[in-house]
Amino acid sequence: MHPMAASRGRQLLRQAASRLDASTAIRSLQPPVASWARRSYSSPSDQQQQQQPPPPPPPPPKPPQVKFWPFVIIIALGFGGYALLVNKRIEMPAVENAGLPAPDKSSPTFSPKDVTVIFVLGGPGAGKGTQCARLVKDYGFTHLSAGDLLRAEQERPGSQFGELIADCIRNGAIVPMEVTVALLENAMTEVVQKNPGGKAKFLIDGFPRKMDQALKFEEVVCPARLVLFYDCPEKEMERRLLERGKTSGRTDDNIESIRKRFRTFIETSMPVVNHYEQDGKVIKVDATPTPDSVYKTTTQRLEGQLGKGF
Repeated sequence: MHPMAASRGRQLLRQAASRLDASTAIRSLQPPVASWARRSYSSPSDQQQQQQPPPPPPPPPKPPQVKFWPFVIIIALGFGGYALLVNKRIEMPAVENAGLPAPDKSSPTFSPKDVTVIFVLGGPGAGKGTQCARLVKDYGFTHLSAGDLLRAEQERPGSQFGELIADCIRNGAIVPMEVTVALLENAMTEVVQKNPGGKAKFLIDGFPRKMDQALKFEEVVCPARLVLFYDCPEKEMERRLLERGKTSGRTDDNIESIRKRFRTFIETSMPVVNHYEQDGKVIKVDATPTPDSVYKTTTQRLEGQLGKGF
């Protein structure tokens, strides 16, 4: 090689090396690029992904829907069972002489135009039975004693009310209204059916003993024409009952039952007398004289109200 060319090549090499060292020195003096600066030059698609809002929360669960068809089935079954029960009751044969009270009626069984009803009231031992027996004999009345009917029902075989009636009589209490009214109506029906023209006159002795009995009887059986009230002092009635008890054999003819019956009459039966007295339907007779004297007064007072021969 020519000496000058070699010298020229060595000079070029030294210049290139010098420029390389200067470039390296300049880069070493430049500060490093921060990570945030590098991230700022991210692509537009990356920025869009970072700026998207979070996804919406899932919708709340729907409340469970109430199903009505099970209730419809239950109601239908209930009505079906009730209808079946009613049909069975309709098909059941009636029980004869069950002694149950008749259902409420829209009108009384008997008309006061055909049937005359006189209630005979007074304390126990006032002589009601004695006076009724003579009126039956002389004037054609039918005497119905509520007490006698109850005692007969008590002794009737198979009576469902026998024990109840016995307890009430023994304790001087009042037998339930429905029982007494039903017994009286049955007895009256037997008499009316036997009489020509369906006419009859009744003396109902010892009834009604309470106001509700009076109202119920007039509602379902027959309105009363009069009330025959025998007034007698308690001491006299007690004397008569104790004397009767020696031979009557009645379980209520003892001093304890007698006094209970007195209290019951004053508390419950006297309001009945007072009610009919306000309506002008009471014939009050003093029952302390002899039976003949009491009977004479009774017939005179009845003629004044009902006419001669009644």
